[in-house]
Amino acid sequence: MDINIISLFPEMFNSPFGHSIIKRALDKHIININFTNPRDFTYDRHHQADDVPFGGGAGMVLKPEPFFRAVASVKNTLPTNKNTRVILLSPEGKTFSQQTAKNLSTYDSLIFICGHYEGFDNRITENLAEDIISIGDYVLTGGELACMVIVDAVCRMLPDVLGSKESALTDSFYNGLLEYPQYTKPRYYKNMTVPDVLLSGNHQKIDEWRRIKALEKTRLKRPDLLDKINLSPEKLNAVKKLKNDCTKN
Repeated sequence: MDINIISLFPEMFNSPFGHSIIKRALDKHIININFTNPRDFTYDRHHQADDVPFGGGAGMVLKPEPFFRAVASVKNTLPTNKNTRVILLSPEGKTFSQQTAKNLSTYDSLIFICGHYEGFDNRITENLAEDIISIGDYVLTGGELACMVIVDAVCRMLPDVLGSKESALTDSFYNGLLEYPQYTKPRYYKNMTVPDVLLSGNHQKIDEWRRIKALEKTRLKRPDLLDKINLSPEKLNAVKKLKNDCTKN
């Protein structure tokens, strides 16, 4: 996958993308990450990418010309057969989710537009972006941090990025539920122990325990998620039982 990031501050990405999963994906050439600075597409002596808003008001607004030119320049470097999506990071966008990450992972190329200052000229928002995404109902100084979050989540969905194919499949939210509880050595620690079923060697029972615990954890910590997914009859019965148990307690 080609990941192209349009940002006024590309140096912000140096450290986050130089470690862990993203770095390994880069080293394996599973992903390529390229940066484009809109200031390089300004023609005034000060390379000004923002200006005061028409009608007055606080802050500075990002100008349309450098961003349209930057996106056009990136697209010109991509093969014509690339399946590409242009994404703008903004609080007004749809809230990012695991399903969005899975959808974006199917593209050959992603172009992220990171905002700053008071925001974008509306012509960028309305005519340049194909998707507008937010990572939550709060405001950041710029879109760079949101872009890092999304790139990390999307890259986890790509084949061979994680050490195990099952890792992403068991992540929280992948199938709409929180992940089941995990344990490792030592078996006993400060009067706390690992559930016996995980040491039984019976994989059918272990899988059943994990399914129930994922439902239980979701029911207790994020019950809103259960309303958004289609559950099998088996899981529906498990949820009903959990609800009854919670009511009794």
